[in-house]
Amino acid sequence: MKAPRKIYTWTSILLFVCCSLIFLSCEKEELGEAMENRKTLFMFLPWSTDLTGYFYTNIADMEACVSRRGLEHERILVFMSTSSTEATMFEIIHSKGKCDRKTLKRYGTSGFTTVEGITGILNDVQEFAPAPVYAMIIGSHGMGWLPVDGTQADSLFRMKKHWEYQEQPLTRYFGGLTREFQTDVGTLARGIVGAGVKMEYILFDDCYMSCMEVAYDLKDATDYIIASTSEVMDKGMPYHRIYKHLMATEPNYQAVCDNFYDYYTNYSAPYGTIGVTDCRYMDEMVAIMKYINTKHTFDTDRLNNVQDLDGETFTPTIFFDFDDYVRNLCTNDNNTYEQFNAVLQRLVPYKANTNYIFSGNTQRETKVNHFSGITISDPSTRSEIKESKKYTNWWIQTH
Repeated sequence: MKAPRKIYTWTSILLFVCCSLIFLSCEKEELGEAMENRKTLFMFLPWSTDLTGYFYTNIADMEACVSRRGLEHERILVFMSTSSTEATMFEIIHSKGKCDRKTLKRYGTSGFTTVEGITGILNDVQEFAPAPVYAMIIGSHGMGWLPVDGTQADSLFRMKKHWEYQEQPLTRYFGGLTREFQTDVGTLARGIVGAGVKMEYILFDDCYMSCMEVAYDLKDATDYIIASTSEVMDKGMPYHRIYKHLMATEPNYQAVCDNFYDYYTNYSAPYGTIGVTDCRYMDEMVAIMKYINTKHTFDTDRLNNVQDLDGETFTPTIFFDFDDYVRNLCTNDNNTYEQFNAVLQRLVPYKANTNYIFSGNTQRETKVNHFSGITISDPSTRSEIKESKKYTNWWIQTH
């Protein structure tokens, strides 16, 4: 009678050991996956309620890509608010070919767009999804470098808000529809730096954010900026086409631009511009522009010769093509212009544009004859900004 009992005991022990090894293996695998997370992509959507539906579409497009491709040593976190006092951070997770959303934290107070608020949110991102590389997508409306606190921007925001509610095509700009939900680029930069992180790239899914004034302020917060010089249609970035290029170990920025162009060329509203700025060359650009500004003064009689990338939304123009401006600034100094252009090719190595851009304000197209992937407001004579532009860090460092 003792032999069977002995066999039963050893069988139980063997079964226990096998189960333990399987458990430890799974636990080790989970820990290994966490340790091997190479990149955390953070979607920051805290500003606008009128674009909420489009944000959900953007997220769904991202999830569709994840469902097909899986998550290869990367994690995706999303911060999204639907009111002034409610926001949630969740993670897009993937299991058995399907995506789900795991709530990580609920936020019950305002202040999402202050320096402290942005720093706190990014600290949460680092705690929930630590990684050696972070990248950031910002979805909202956008108005380039224009400051929130000041009457010079108020009339522009009011004008854009008015025509966006006249059953016309909706576009995006930086922040929400009212001042308390609008964010200065400098505030964003300080919030990111305050969290002790430098982004691999920041992708602005907003209008007018590819400009020198914005790029200069963010040079210490990110390596690359992906953004539009002009109005972005309500669909925003075609994530279903560019996701895999963004999440590659080495992002393929040329492919991002190519797929953006292909998508918008065939879109129902075929308008779009995109530029990729390599912030490592910002100091070099500052140096050459400071030299140019000591030698040359812009002839305002040539203003109409410079490519308008507002798309006639603002008259007088605020956002001019950077290269076309300097070309007209250095009319009789081709040697200096060529030096500038060589730096510009390094600063903005990737870009794409449709033949026309669109103005929601005028419902008119503007032909794009000259496109460098980035704008500048230096030659603007518009009353709201002709003085405020001189207080930008870009102006201060180049004049």
